[in-house]
Amino acid sequence: MITVFLADDHQMFRQGLRTLLASTSDIDVIGEASDGQQCLRQIEQLQPDVAVLDIAMPGLSGIEVTRRLKKIAPRTGAMILTMHADCYYAVESLKAGALGYMLKEESFDMLIDAIRTVATGRMFISPTLETPVLKEFIGVARQSADTSGNILTEREQEILQLVAEGMTNQEIATKLSISVSTVDTHRKNIMAKLDIHSVAGLVKYAIRHKIVTL
Repeated sequence: MITVFLADDHQMFRQGLRTLLASTSDIDVIGEASDGQQCLRQIEQLQPDVAVLDIAMPGLSGIEVTRRLKKIAPRTGAMILTMHADCYYAVESLKAGALGYMLKEESFDMLIDAIRTVATGRMFISPTLETPVLKEFIGVARQSADTSGNILTEREQEILQLVAEGMTNQEIATKLSISVSTVDTHRKNIMAKLDIHSVAGLVKYAIRHKIVTL
């Protein structure tokens, strides 16, 4: 039996997907979440075989969740299920450690194949994206590593996304269970590292680097 965790901020889509997967004899959905932070907490506890993740989720993107899975659930295969057909998102997902990248426009039968493939540790990419994504991924791998995405710590990336989503320091502090002064310190560090000194600038940076989506 393949255990699966679903993460998508659209409840109706998530519930529909869970109902469809329930009709498959070898797949068992053991949990679901609507935001990235809740997703990480539950996956750490449940340790599913496959995590099916949307990219655009509140708190943490599916790509950032994928990146962190290597620490908390190294045996869980991450599969991105998204509407984004942009090769950039696919390549960033693969770089973060995802084994699968599938478009929501594909068939349910293909999703089953994708889950089974990822569960065995093999890679699955939507056929419409496979050639351009693999070419782009190979090109990226041949280039010198770009360390710009590693300037910020995990916590700083988390706070940057929440700032870009329009949350205040107090709201961020409450969500992350830290003090307002700690949030303020992180924001100052983020601005200093990125040499950006306004919230508008941080939002533009987050959009440009696909930390949040429009």
